[in-house]
Amino acid sequence: MTNISSHTVFELSCFLELGHLRPLLFLPFSLFYFLSVGANVLLLYVVVRQRMACVDGLHPLLILSPILLSFVGGWTQVSVGMCLQQMFVVHLLGTFQSTILLWMALDRCLALVFPLRYSERMAGRVLLAVAVPLVLRNVVLVSGLVVLASRLHFCDQLVRNCFCEHMAVVRLACGDTSLNSALGLLTIGLIPVLDFILITTSYVVVLATAMRGRVVTKATNTVVTHIIVMLTSLTVIMVAFISYRVQHKLPHTARLLCSILYLFLPSTINPLAFGIRTQEIRKHILHLLRPVESCLTSS
Repeated sequence: MTNISSHTVFELSCFLELGHLRPLLFLPFSLFYFLSVGANVLLLYVVVRQRMACVDGLHPLLILSPILLSFVGGWTQVSVGMCLQQMFVVHLLGTFQSTILLWMALDRCLALVFPLRYSERMAGRVLLAVAVPLVLRNVVLVSGLVVLASRLHFCDQLVRNCFCEHMAVVRLACGDTSLNSALGLLTIGLIPVLDFILITTSYVVVLATAMRGRVVTKATNTVVTHIIVMLTSLTVIMVAFISYRVQHKLPHTARLLCSILYLFLPSTINPLAFGIRTQEIRKHILHLLRPVESCLTSS
């Protein structure tokens, strides 16, 4: 049997086909980068306990920063070890986007269904009973993806993406990758899809309880905000997933944009959606911006 050598360094094909025009991508991507980071930092400053801001803020800081540097410095290579670490971070943060939405939906559901015992039910054992299984589920499944990928032998070193996404790396392997694909599908079913079902169920309970208690306006505002964020995340995830299944029918640049949106769009839209539609957050942001507006007016 012929020995198969496995590459130890990958090269990211991040818009390499643009040639000398590639550095120009630094400008539009930087705009999205600073908008995403700035919006999350502002939201995090206004509401310290806003958990979604932490996750959305980490995505551009940890993943998009190297992409921007690659546009300027021409850096395209990454070691297999660093690539697997990046894969773990990208997908783990991605799973927590839907998980935190689920936690927020359950939080609203319990607050409306059990208003008098809300603080008691959200503390101690109930908090651990809900949070710990969700965290363990995400860590175990994403770790499984990375461990299986680390055992592959790679015949190609050109990752057709701007970062080390799971399927982009698995496609470089020489042997059978059916187990990797199966675990990837299982992860999608047990995390974003399951979270979507549970979130929808919670929203139905919230609206039904609100209608009986005649607090439909406040409940509807909360639900609509969560729906905007949830649909944004799910749409981006599904588009990125489908783009790999129909890769021969899509231009390479189009697939790269789908993958980049997986990082950019949720982290940019989520803080804007929460900031605009949540009355308390909106008031605090307007209060913070009032001195700036006064300075501009006076000058």
